[in-house]
Amino acid sequence: MISSQLLEIAAYWSFWERPVTRSVTRAVKLPAQLDSKTALVIQGVRRCGKSTLLTQLIQHYRLTKANCLFMNFEDPRLVGSLTPDLLDQIVETFSEGRSGDLYFFFDEIQNVENWELWVNKRIERPGRERFVVTGSNARLLSRELGTSLTGRYRIVELYPFSFDEYMTSFSDHNLQDYLVSGGFPAAVTSPDRDEILRQYFNDIVERDIVARAGIANGRALKQIVKMLFESVGTECSFRKLAGAAGLSADTVATYIGYCEDAYLVGQCPFFSFSERQRIRRNSKFYPVDSGLRRAIVTKTGLDIEKDFEVNVYLTMRRHGISPSYWKGKGEVDFIVQNRKGIIPVQVTFEELKPRHTTALEEFYREFPQALEEVVCTPDNFPRAIEELAD
Repeated sequence: MISSQLLEIAAYWSFWERPVTRSVTRAVKLPAQLDSKTALVIQGVRRCGKSTLLTQLIQHYRLTKANCLFMNFEDPRLVGSLTPDLLDQIVETFSEGRSGDLYFFFDEIQNVENWELWVNKRIERPGRERFVVTGSNARLLSRELGTSLTGRYRIVELYPFSFDEYMTSFSDHNLQDYLVSGGFPAAVTSPDRDEILRQYFNDIVERDIVARAGIANGRALKQIVKMLFESVGTECSFRKLAGAAGLSADTVATYIGYCEDAYLVGQCPFFSFSERQRIRRNSKFYPVDSGLRRAIVTKTGLDIEKDFEVNVYLTMRRHGISPSYWKGKGEVDFIVQNRKGIIPVQVTFEELKPRHTTALEEFYREFPQALEEVVCTPDNFPRAIEELAD
């Protein structure tokens, strides 16, 4: 590709001659600085705001815009050129005539073959270049990072807007509004929200799962995801899902793994100190956004209780908590393990119900060493979860 063409594309994505668009500051923990020995990797579901977060790094780190190059590797003008040679050309072309540290923000980097080997080569011989990359597929990136960039990268996971981030833009709204709309940034401000969310769903399935994994039966995959969305808060049997979709249980397990990699769903396994028992029990699965779930599942009216449970789970994940659940005769919605011990968490949109209390009593009989339960309600959400992350 001719250098002038490359700079023209970079100018389209960068902010050399235009102001950075104002946006809601994302509540993620970033490294103290960008350095030449470590790549910053931002992962998350498609359309959750990764590209916008890249632009916010200019102000966050007080960078000179003229020394920051942005490139989105889903730009159709780059098709056919997505190789390490292109990355070399980008760096060489941009470096010419510029002094000081240079910052390269590469969006959807997984589209460039062997990108991780290229970044590793640059980091091995650190200079004035700093690299920040984003991607929409956790497995693809983690495999590449683990084999080629061991110890030379820092991962930041990004999700759609949290409740606090949502309220920054809609201070006159409330929790129920948030549960209905979800947190995909572009969708929450659009009158065509549901149509946009359905398009997001199709894009994630088709571009981040079907195309990358070479899945032949995309229709069956969508059916499985919809069943997962509908069964929020309950155990999911791969065998039953397989029977409904006309697939094998192993294929269903593989498909769901792909959905986790694309951040479309998150897993909540059974809690036990026994690895054997954990493996034998089914997991629960939660969608990446309550608004996306509502736009996709068959309409049966609002289900605020389930949408609230989805967002409690997602808030835990945003704070680095990987919750489990426990079930005997009754069920404890989530089990959190932190440095203090084991904490059962019950979720209710209204008042605590007898089934919650009965399940807790049963749980404490089996785990008497567990700490005092946390009851997560609209009144204490999401502060109660922040305390669990301490």
